Amino acid sequence: MTTTPVEPPATPPTVTLTHTAALARLGHALSDATRARILLALREAPAYPSDLADALGVSRQVMSNQLACLRGCGLVEGVRDGRRTWYRLTDQHLAAALGDLLRLVVAVDPACCGPDCTCA
Repeated sequence: MTTTPVEPPATPPTVTLTHTAALARLGHALSDATRARILLALREAPAYPSDLADALGVSRQVMSNQLACLRGCGLVEGVRDGRRTWYRLTDQHLAAALGDLLRLVVAVDPACCGPDCTCA
């Protein structure tokens, strides 16, 4: 009886500190509901900060602070348009990743992940 040789599984890509730092930045961005809502809005289309603030029901100052955080995380970028600046995601792969996260089903323990969460 002859056996067919089994090929070893493909090696996963090497995960570097750069990868883990990028995931940590994304986690930080998503840890705030306003920042998560901004990313989801920009997933649909680029926008001006004032339009985002109005759409999300936050002040312009809050929007400015949150966009600064998202810029610092490398997730959004501002594009000058005359005297105004509009914002977009820095990479369209992020839009796809956010879509994948929206489809993710997780089991949530209400005793742990509520307003008094002690998991952090």
